[in-house]
Amino acid sequence: MTADTATDTDRTASLEGVWDLTIATPVGRIRAVVAFRRQDGSLVGVASGAGEDVPLRDIAVDGPHVTWKQSVTKPLRLNLAFAVDVHGDTLEGASRAGRLPASKVTGTRRTTPVGEAE
Repeated sequence: MTADTATDTDRTASLEGVWDLTIATPVGRIRAVVAFRRQDGSLVGVASGAGEDVPLRDIAVDGPHVTWKQSVTKPLRLNLAFAVDVHGDTLEGASRAGRLPASKVTGTRRTTPVGEAE
C-alpha cells in the first residue's frame, strides 16, 4: 500500500501550486486563478475570479491529464467541467459549460508566491 500512496503523491505533486488561467470563451477571455494543495492526504483546490472564490470538485489526476468541476455565479450561473494536460509549469486543455461549445484553457504555474514580487 505504501507504493500505491507514493505513486498517487508523485502523480499529483506536479499539479500542486497556484496557476494563472486564461479561458478563451466566445464572449472574450476570462482570467482566473486556481490553487491546488494537499489537505488530509487528498488533493483540493479553489478557483478565484470575477469577484468570487469557489471550491473545485471531483479533482482527478491520471498522469498529466487532470479534470475537475466547479460552479460559478459570475458573470453567469454555470457548472463548468475542466480537462487539461499539465506539462511542467504549463497546462492546456478545455472547459465546458453544459451544452455550450468547449472553451480553450491555458495556464502557467506561479513561481513566486503572491505578494513577494511586489
